[in-house]
Amino acid sequence: MLSVADRAKTRIIAIANQKGGVGKTTTAINLSAALAEAGQRTLLIDLDPQGNASTGLGLEMGARKYTTYDLLFGDVPARNIVLETAQSGLWIVPATTDLSSADIELMSRARRSYLLQDALRQSDIQDLAFDYILIDCPPSLNLLTLNAMVAAQSVLVPLQAEFFALEGLSQLMLTVRELRETANAQLRIEGILLTMYDRRNNLAQQVEADARGNLGDLVFKTMIPRNVRLSEAPSYAVSVLSYDPMSKGAVAYRDLAGELLVKHNKMHSEGVVS
Repeated sequence: MLSVADRAKTRIIAIANQKGGVGKTTTAINLSAALAEAGQRTLLIDLDPQGNASTGLGLEMGARKYTTYDLLFGDVPARNIVLETAQSGLWIVPATTDLSSADIELMSRARRSYLLQDALRQSDIQDLAFDYILIDCPPSLNLLTLNAMVAAQSVLVPLQAEFFALEGLSQLMLTVRELRETANAQLRIEGILLTMYDRRNNLAQQVEADARGNLGDLVFKTMIPRNVRLSEAPSYAVSVLSYDPMSKGAVAYRDLAGELLVKHNKMHSEGVVS
């Protein structure tokens, strides 16, 4: 059984943006893989009914006997829901379209925004001693996403380097602020991650300048480039780190994992609680 101190070391990060097509699931898959590669015991929770993170890490539909739906609503022991992936150090709670009805079912629950938080406090998940738990949220600010934010310590926001990129970000930031006041006082923005970045594109450079000008240090130094290997990897049901370890996409996600680890180690050494 883990001590309270050991359990507190687990960092839970929701990866969220209500806008679709920004590289959210790509980031969930590849950042999870990069953290695992760096020696961090990592769990990826697929909270998107599309189940793309599960498919992208090689989970066939037939292997998804229990899913995130069961984690939220069922009485199935968490140890039966958490599955190993092909990558050492990386586990997943998969999703299927069963999760599509979750928002309706959550409406009738007294603690509808706390079900995921309660599930992650089960001793059999905590005893697995994960260093990181990443949550791939659906592309909306619905009750599933709110569950992720209530359960998490921070929110990582992928932001596509394109026109109107910052539009909608204010609503997500407002949601985080409201949850800090009502449901999760420790919640903060982990960082804004610029994705699909093309240095040759003047618009992308302008979006970067605007984001850094408005959000400052909240924007990660690492940016995820447009990279064909990132697009191809899911069709082979592996992360880009496995598909093409030396590709620009793989290097970028390793850099992002390194940036996170340095930041969190510094916070830990300074005794910062978040």
